Amino acid sequence: MIGSGEPAAFLDRDGVLNEVRIVDGVPHPPSTASELELLPLVVEACQTLHAAGIQLVVVTNQPDIARGTTTRAAVDEINDELRRLLPLTDVVVCPHDDVDGCACRKPLPGMIVDAAAAHGIALGRSVMVGDRWRDIDAGRAAGVATVFVDRNYDGRLPTGHDLTVRSLHEATTFILNWARKDDSPHGTDNRY
Repeated sequence: MIGSGEPAAFLDRDGVLNEVRIVDGVPHPPSTASELELLPLVVEACQTLHAAGIQLVVVTNQPDIARGTTTRAAVDEINDELRRLLPLTDVVVCPHDDVDGCACRKPLPGMIVDAAAAHGIALGRSVMVGDRWRDIDAGRAAGVATVFVDRNYDGRLPTGHDLTVRSLHEATTFILNWARKDDSPHGTDNRY
């Protein structure tokens, strides 16, 4: 699957597509669809990538479901609103917490690998965009390029990513160029 198919931008949800609420330096997602606020230029970035033939797949950890502080229905409502606003191929949710030991919770690559298989995505020409170390580690484990959206949160910073930006819009050119590259293995000098 790495060398075949279409490229994708795997996008973390909260902090990449939509605004988060910062409490003690830690980002928190919106609680309801009515609280959903897209970040500046997200619509334009997604439209540009979609028009270039890049699939947009949201891969989001939502451990508050497992923790009982939100419901799957509330998360699905937010995701449905995102689907209405943006040209998304899919929204993949991990409802687990670390103690659940699932294969889908980032930093594990399960959501990315499963979505690639489901949608015919070429991992070698795809990019993971996230605002936390878990996103970057998941992308690296899946064999995709990685872009860190630095939102100045407290806590652990990622390492080994291909690019640091302040927004998804800032990453658009990198994603377009990465998607156009040949299918050489990740790590060659075809980098942007």
